[in-house]
Amino acid sequence: LMITVVLAALLLALAAPSMRTWVRNSQVRTVADSLQNGLRLAQTEAVRRQRQVVFHLSDSATCTLANTAAANGRFWVVRSVPLLDGEVAEVVQCGVLTEAASGTTITGPTALCFNGAGRVVANATPGGGTACALDTSGNRYDVAAAGADRALRITVSLGGQTRLCDPARTLSDTQPDGCPT
Repeated sequence: LMITVVLAALLLALAAPSMRTWVRNSQVRTVADSLQNGLRLAQTEAVRRQRQVVFHLSDSATCTLANTAAANGRFWVVRSVPLLDGEVAEVVQCGVLTEAASGTTITGPTALCFNGAGRVVANATPGGGTACALDTSGNRYDVAAAGADRALRITVSLGGQTRLCDPARTLSDTQPDGCPT
């Protein structure tokens, strides 16, 4: 019985570091998937409503119009942009990012605006306390975590196409999960 207990403890000690890395990699993937889903929802809502919609990161867990944009926020918010003076913006949906995976970081634009055709556009005053800039080289979000051996990147083209990729790899026929250069 003692030999069995010692062998089990030894196996657990050997497996613990790789299990921790696997958990951190799973957290990076979960945050990246949530971020990509929020961006796709914003684009879809812009096309469905035929009006501009803003996607922004926030540090507030409440899903209201009072949410303000925050760089590297722990949550995401999708809201409509009023077309006319006096028209009220509407929150479409909110989601969780790094609140569920502590230690995970997101770097990228604080806000992205999508027009009625689903394309990324610039807007100096979309609401939410930030401006949407137009990056012609492509907007990207990098998701990483301490203890993970893999980071992920979400790229959003000017046409609105959203892509999840591995920044450590280059897109090719043999590495379809790589990021474009």
